Amino acid sequence: MKIHEYQAKELFRQNNVRVPVGTVAFSLEEALTAYDSLNVKTAVVKAQIHAGGRGKGGGVKLAHTRDEVEKFSNEILGMNLVTHQTGPEGKEVQRLLVEAGVDIACELYAGIVLDRGERKFVFMVSTEGGVEIEKVAAETPEKIIKEWIDPDEGLTADQARNLAIALEMTGTQIDSAVEIFLAVWKVFIEHDCSLLEINPLVITGDDNVMALDAKMNFDDNGLFRHKELLNYKDESEEDPAELEASKFNLNYIKLDGNVGCMVNGAGLAMGTMDIIKLYGGEPANFLDVGGVANAETVANGFRIILSDPNVKSILINIFGGIVRCDRVAQGVIDAMDTVNVSIPVVVRLEGTNAKEAAELLENSSLEFLVATSLADAAEKAVSAVTGGGL
Repeated sequence: MKIHEYQAKELFRQNNVRVPVGTVAFSLEEALTAYDSLNVKTAVVKAQIHAGGRGKGGGVKLAHTRDEVEKFSNEILGMNLVTHQTGPEGKEVQRLLVEAGVDIACELYAGIVLDRGERKFVFMVSTEGGVEIEKVAAETPEKIIKEWIDPDEGLTADQARNLAIALEMTGTQIDSAVEIFLAVWKVFIEHDCSLLEINPLVITGDDNVMALDAKMNFDDNGLFRHKELLNYKDESEEDPAELEASKFNLNYIKLDGNVGCMVNGAGLAMGTMDIIKLYGGEPANFLDVGGVANAETVANGFRIILSDPNVKSILINIFGGIVRCDRVAQGVIDAMDTVNVSIPVVVRLEGTNAKEAAELLENSSLEFLVATSLADAAEKAVSAVTGGGL
């Protein structure tokens, strides 16, 4: 689950992470009231959407007067903000963060993620603050310094000090950074975060370290422990199809391709997307229907996949272990009686009762493209899109 910058900063404040003073605003009037309450001359008007790159897209403005706050708030509220993370469709800005200006001496980067390969968390810092970390990693990876954190031990004061020194800090800056790094780690681990990023992390003119920005994602599997975080959920920022899928306990992520995928099991779903790419196609989605591939589940899957107008064929790839393939086949047949599917559907069923499943599909009055292997399924699904022979 993603949250807005101003919400992440609320959690930071609660855990003694220094952030600028600011207030969220949902209208022009609220933005002006927020500015007046700050009692400062210089303020920052920031669009609040679940995406980075807002400044480059025109969603972050520095205002030096009340008139400028009014002008910028008018421009940003309601705008369709396009960034490298929103895609070309952009996001409508429905709220602003109005913050007091900060005396910035230096911009840095800090972030925490899980390193699955090392089975540890990794705390990353860089002197290249204000720049997309992906760009830094691609062009100057040596400028990213990492400290791996043992989950049982947590971030130590020595590790936090190492990170501060790596950022070329001195004197009281180091003490300030250690304090913030330990507090940021506490926020990350106690809230089951999957990502925490501060870009930029700044050193102020009086040598304090402050989080000027905040990006925070939570592991959905841990939300049952943090039900208070559900109050931060903004469904208007979520993809409608992904939101609909969650209502049926389907794991769905929209992609940019045109071959729809309906698979049971996350690993098999990843493998299915890979082989679609191998055969020259582009997967339109990740959809894991889990262990229950009955008529209702398949019908809901069809509806969600078909909500994407880019989908030109659908590949159903089910491995029958606990679930029997013939029951899945019957579920697919029943589902297509209730959902209007006007594009080619390729079905590959393997495992328990696969032979019986193939017979059900072959004898059905519906037009399926039955595949004999995963490679055959990918080739058929891609060919159905490109117009090649089957």
